[in-house]
Amino acid sequence: MKTNATTLAASGGYGTAPVFFTAISTILGAVLFLRFGHAIGAMGFWGTIGIVVMGHLVTIPTALAISEIATNTRVEGGGEYFIISRSFGLKIGSTIGFALYISQAISVAFYTIAFTEAFSPLFDMWHRYAGFELPRQTVSVPALLLLGWSILRKGTDMGMKMLYFVSAVLVIVLLLFFAGPAIDAGGDAAKAPGDSFGFFNRGDLFLWFAICFPAFTGMTAGVGLSGDLRNPGRSIPLGTMLGTLTGLAVYILVVWKLSVSASQADLASDQLIMSRIAYFGAIAVPVGLAACTFSSALGSVLVAPRTLQALASDGSFPSQRVNAFLAKGKGRTKEPFNATILTLIIALVFVMMGSINMVAQVISMFFLITYGTLCLISFINHFGSPPSYRPRFRSKWYFSLGGFLISVWIMFMINPLYTIVSSVLLTALYLFIEHYKKDEKGLMDIFGGALFQLNRRLRVFMQKNTSTAGSEEWRPSALCISRHSFERDKVLEMMKWISHRHGFGTYFHYIEGYYDAETRAEADRILRRLIDMQRGCGNSMYIDTMISPSYTSAIAQVIQSPSISGMENNMVIFEYDKSQAAELARIASNISLAKAGDFDVCIFAGSSYPLRTRFDIHVWIRDTDELNTNLMILLGYIILAHPDWSRSKIRIFIASQLDSSEEREHIRRSIETGRLPITLANIEIVSLRPGIGINAAVAEHSRQAGLIIMGFDYDMLAEHELHFGGELGKVGDILFVNASHTLSLT
Repeated sequence: MKTNATTLAASGGYGTAPVFFTAISTILGAVLFLRFGHAIGAMGFWGTIGIVVMGHLVTIPTALAISEIATNTRVEGGGEYFIISRSFGLKIGSTIGFALYISQAISVAFYTIAFTEAFSPLFDMWHRYAGFELPRQTVSVPALLLLGWSILRKGTDMGMKMLYFVSAVLVIVLLLFFAGPAIDAGGDAAKAPGDSFGFFNRGDLFLWFAICFPAFTGMTAGVGLSGDLRNPGRSIPLGTMLGTLTGLAVYILVVWKLSVSASQADLASDQLIMSRIAYFGAIAVPVGLAACTFSSALGSVLVAPRTLQALASDGSFPSQRVNAFLAKGKGRTKEPFNATILTLIIALVFVMMGSINMVAQVISMFFLITYGTLCLISFINHFGSPPSYRPRFRSKWYFSLGGFLISVWIMFMINPLYTIVSSVLLTALYLFIEHYKKDEKGLMDIFGGALFQLNRRLRVFMQKNTSTAGSEEWRPSALCISRHSFERDKVLEMMKWISHRHGFGTYFHYIEGYYDAETRAEADRILRRLIDMQRGCGNSMYIDTMISPSYTSAIAQVIQSPSISGMENNMVIFEYDKSQAAELARIASNISLAKAGDFDVCIFAGSSYPLRTRFDIHVWIRDTDELNTNLMILLGYIILAHPDWSRSKIRIFIASQLDSSEEREHIRRSIETGRLPITLANIEIVSLRPGIGINAAVAEHSRQAGLIIMGFDYDMLAEHELHFGGELGKVGDILFVNASHTLSLT
């Protein structure tokens, strides 16, 4: 028993054929009949073939992306918009959906204007007998209004009935055209067919591309029927790709047929040149043009309002009244009545403009940015590989990347200013949508997935290809653990300085206790608070929490944790308040853990003074600091590279009990052999008088320093109250450094 079209439409029961015929009847439309002859006349055979190839380098990746996405999710009404929004989220879907809708609405005007050109013989006749030009709008405006009235009255069912009729007319007209003879040159060598093969006008390539590109954009027209299909996951990929590839083959054949059948002069002067080649062309070609352009306009009128209706149904507009008005449907099939009226109004504005070339260029830019964005999102999604993305039809990431790059390149070649402005507007639209759809999936989710995959692969690669120790340039990858993140945050600043440009830092807030639901909840609260504190600081530090029953066990866990940067951790930074020297005992008892892992160890002694980053960094070097010297100096320069220290400089003090002349000669030899990466101009020698220790010298010379960097060893730790307190309590913040091995800085 046969099922009529109305029943199928109501139940969503169309198969693949409507998708294919909707696509091919839109592809083989107005531009084919009206502009490809002109294009060959202006660009030559190879130039026009180049336009066809370039166009399909954009549309084929887009068709593949749409086909892949369509097989990943249950497809309903809204066509391309629904597919994109359900796969990539409403933020991205709404952004692309608005651009797509505008493209589709203007397409209605484009095809209506092109439909009017089918009546060119009548306009010419009027001009000959009446003596004045009749405006094209005398046909295009009533045709648009009649089309709109028909759709509002009959809906989708009317479109499907006309679709097969138009497709049959197109096949007949193309057969008559391909069978037709070449135009007789009448002995005029200048009008001999085939003279366009050796001509290629590169100067106007992208102008004519913009005019001709709408011919190829019909490949996704059938996707708009998604809500009326029995099996969208199968019908959309199959119908779309068949339509795209069939259109490519037909356009190449049409370019060849026109080139061998008419001269370049005839092609450039007669927009209905096909009517002079085809059998019965005076009647067949205008009828074919009228049929295909009316069908394309009809398809656009069917698709565009459904896109707008789907956008409104998802609350894409900030006003709920607007959403409710545009989402309103009519009848059992929820025909988009209000959305159709708005679409017709937009189309009417462009129809009144009247220029098919101008409208074609506007459509081209809208479609290019829509297709380019879609290909970019598809490319990123390939790398993100979310578990929920399991399409039955698989494209390749390099097709999507290629489609995006070619789209952007062509847009810049057509109009760089428009490309920049449109990109800015699209970005602004996304940010506006993100503002009132904060909880929806967006670009950050897709980029996050892609970055996760990239980081995962890079870390595995770096682990497998890590150079042997000492053969690579040293960079700090520092660990720090503290339970005083909110009482004293200077060490957070220290971590920020160290990891700013040259290294990486991981800061752990320590929570004493056993891991359970309560401590886990506390850790989550603290982590969110710390991240909010550091938001906008522009640092390269990673923040986390560590729950452990003791400080010692926490350190043991931290130093065994891998760095998310992909490089091995090589430094541990402890911190304490100089006014609470008892804290140093706990640090001293745990340094052996860090040294067992061959880590460089730093102890940050915070003072009661505020941060003084406008003052200089003082590096103090003793006779016993041969192992620590290079690391101390390098850390000084790394910290100085942070913008906080932009007004500061490094001063290096060498404390010695030797005669100053002997010490200077010793330093000169060390510099010449590369053991000290400094010059004599950078340093100041401080002679330690008998009974005057290093701490007193530091207190005397560095009381106004922004940061002091000193070396330390285990003997100093054993007598920490003497060496880390006393005179050093009078100066500002100190970073004590103990290197695990000699650092090469050459």
